[in-house]
Amino acid sequence: MHFSDKILSQTVTQLCLDSGVTSVVISPGSRNAPLTIGFTLDNHFNCYSIVDERCAAFFALGIAQQTQKPVALVCTSGSALLNYYPAIAEAFYSDIPLVVISADRPEHLIEVGDGQTIMQENVYGKHILYNANCKEGKNSQSYNEEEIGKALIKAVNEKGPVHINVPFSEPLYNTSEKRNITTSLKIPKKKTTLIYDELDSVFTNWNKAEKKMILVGVLPPNSIEEKIINKLAANESVLVLTETTSNLKHSNFINAIDQLIAPLTQDGFMQLQPDILLSFGGMVVSKKIKAFLRNFPPKFHYHVDAKKAYNTYFTLDKHVKTTPSLFLKELLNKSTPISSTYRDTWLAVKSKRLQGHNTYLNNIPFSDFSVYESIVKNLSKPLQLQLANSTAIRYSQLFTLPSDVEVFCNRGTSGIDGSTSTAIGAAVASKLQTLYITGDLSFFYDSNALWNNYIPSNFRIILLNNKGGGIFRILPKAKESAHFTTFFETKHDLTAKQLCELFNFDYLVAKTKEQTESALKEFYKVSEKPRLLEVFTPSEINDEVLLSYFKAIK
Repeated sequence: MHFSDKILSQTVTQLCLDSGVTSVVISPGSRNAPLTIGFTLDNHFNCYSIVDERCAAFFALGIAQQTQKPVALVCTSGSALLNYYPAIAEAFYSDIPLVVISADRPEHLIEVGDGQTIMQENVYGKHILYNANCKEGKNSQSYNEEEIGKALIKAVNEKGPVHINVPFSEPLYNTSEKRNITTSLKIPKKKTTLIYDELDSVFTNWNKAEKKMILVGVLPPNSIEEKIINKLAANESVLVLTETTSNLKHSNFINAIDQLIAPLTQDGFMQLQPDILLSFGGMVVSKKIKAFLRNFPPKFHYHVDAKKAYNTYFTLDKHVKTTPSLFLKELLNKSTPISSTYRDTWLAVKSKRLQGHNTYLNNIPFSDFSVYESIVKNLSKPLQLQLANSTAIRYSQLFTLPSDVEVFCNRGTSGIDGSTSTAIGAAVASKLQTLYITGDLSFFYDSNALWNNYIPSNFRIILLNNKGGGIFRILPKAKESAHFTTFFETKHDLTAKQLCELFNFDYLVAKTKEQTESALKEFYKVSEKPRLLEVFTPSEINDEVLLSYFKAIK
């Protein structure tokens, strides 16, 4: 076995191994050669080569999203690490562990006009959990080990991105037949407990409330035990609102929030207004539920999360610092029954909305909405479903997805910039077949994601191409803006056909409902290549069909 002869490279690779890093995504460069040599010559690591650093970072994020283990990103010096920033921000807000390891020039070559140099130390500002700024030289070994160790412990225990900046002097490519250092890093197990004295008032208020609302944001699949889900669903004073990304399903839950509340009048909002709001999970997609809870605030709002709590609805009373599963177990143990019609009243409204939903879909023209109905109806199962921002995730919120479909979306920053790359990384890491649904702007924005040698043959993409940013047509007064089609909707005539030929994808196309249904029947079958279905929809009516929906389901 060979190693880089750089002590600092050996230190980084060994401490990564000690911390449980097994996946390493490397972008080509020269200054990072000691790191590339160190990782690729050690068969404990699975190494991936991705040229485009922005794609590489989101690809790594997809792997970490699925494994919940830290994934290392390795790049050369200069602007390379700046291309990681969008994925770093997403990882920061979505609590996904990424370890950025950037090679750097030695200190005496920084800010003297040497090529491919920028000020790399602390470059990610506030969007990083820890910065380890390493130093060259034998006298810096203990300092480097301590700093790298702190960064890796943060990534593992606090589930987020960290940055390790590593300077290397030339020569960069020399190897050694032996490891010249001995390191040992033990990751202390982070214990999550409940401080019961602080929760007495929470339990008291909970038991008094006749209208309890639970709002669930982004959650990994299987986060909450089924028996807890069933107990919550059985409580007549509890109304549980979930989203597709919550990965919580029960017939007594409200899984389409906008469908329920968009048609409500002032009186309806007042009836829905909860006495108590319990929230957990990550970011919530629905703007309508945010507006409702800000205008009709609960008497008490408690957010449960071991790490952080956002005051999204401007009424947060308490951050319960534990896991939702642990808290809910104790809450249910402390709960006492109370007579209430809260849940059943709104489940009756849900049933009425679903009747209107089905009637409406039976009478609409071919459009984005009708395509999503066809997609949901023909989903392969079991499945990992990756959704792009922003139209794809919003349409998915209006449908009931099968229980054996796991749903993911980059909702930390809600950007379109790396959705495809994330989906591919997730596909590589998951045992399930992966379906990625995207709009045209999101897809073409991240088209370099397909420049990837690791895409599984069972990976599937459905691309809804309405030749522009259709979401802007839905926003109030947007279409009245000057130069709307050029600077907001950004009309285009692009198609994915040539990209599929370039990157060796099977290409299917549909332009009608009948063609879409027919293509979907072939779409999931075993193939030698990954497959993309491009569905062209009419941009002129998509917004009208969606906006009319909320009036029709009253």
